Amino acid sequence: MPKAAAAKPKQARNIKYMLVRYSRMNTLGFFEHHETRIPKVLTRVVLKTDKGLELGQLVGQLTAYKAGQFKLNSDQIKKYFDDSDIDLSVDQAGKFVRYATADDISEERHLQKLAEEEMEYCRRFIKELGLPMKIVDAEHIFGGERVIFYFMSDGRVDFRELVKKIAQEYQTRIEMRQIGSRDEAKILGDIETCGQQCCCQRFLKLLKPVNMRMAKMQKATLDPSKISGYCGRLKCCLRYEDKTYTELKKRLPKKNTKVKTKYGEGKVVDTQILTQLVMVEVKDGQKVAVGLEELEVISSPAPTKKKSADAAPDAKDAQDSTPKNNEQDAREDEKGSQKQNSAGTPEQ
Repeated sequence: MPKAAAAKPKQARNIKYMLVRYSRMNTLGFFEHHETRIPKVLTRVVLKTDKGLELGQLVGQLTAYKAGQFKLNSDQIKKYFDDSDIDLSVDQAGKFVRYATADDISEERHLQKLAEEEMEYCRRFIKELGLPMKIVDAEHIFGGERVIFYFMSDGRVDFRELVKKIAQEYQTRIEMRQIGSRDEAKILGDIETCGQQCCCQRFLKLLKPVNMRMAKMQKATLDPSKISGYCGRLKCCLRYEDKTYTELKKRLPKKNTKVKTKYGEGKVVDTQILTQLVMVEVKDGQKVAVGLEELEVISSPAPTKKKSADAAPDAKDAQDSTPKNNEQDAREDEKGSQKQNSAGTPEQ
């Protein structure tokens, strides 16, 4: 028994995996393969997933592979993606079938055109049936096993009749997936105000909460039109530097703190987080900017009732500047991904 138990990890180490980005939602996953060498150029691959045959794009082919094996172990990979706010399962997502050929790429283009026709057909039936839903996109699986329609709606929709009509027309399995505004941005998002492709479309998969406190701390404009992204929510990039800003702010003395500087004693009237400068008002009323390392804290300000009352707006800001958006996000999380197959049975 001990020898048999020791043999299992050895077998697991012999399995080779490649990291691939696939599906319309740009999902990252590991796929088992038996190739001895990994191309160091942009490479498309054909995969076998639980949906059927799909096309994907190889990730990390320049430096992440050695003798066909992905270098990082599962713990290192999980830590990297957790720190990067990217959602990735270290479990096997499927199997590598082959490197994509010119015929495969041509077939993919054909299926994309077909998906556009299928969307128009679906929209026509939605209008006829009077269903309260908006079709965002359609994905025709490469192997032809199914067609997935992504839609938005304020609530749950009974689309069994719609699924039956589409299934009769295309003679394949039909799947309907309900998504929220952030998922819509993943699919349809383009270039953002920074000049780069939307983060959620390019690499960001784990969408953590963003609030107005982050914008205020970073001295960003509070104009909703300038700090909101394609999805209408606060931009996810506001969260990227929040940890650094929070740590730097903790190092600075609070307002009204008594400090000692080379200009004499005074009190703190303002601070600058990034430059770590402290604005001090000395006894003669003059205001001077002093580096954090150049001052000495004499005493911290005593807490007052007014200060405790002022904490309420901050708590409110910590929730979000747009409560309606929060409520909608909660509804979207609760709805999840509403599905229904061609048999007409809704799934949660």
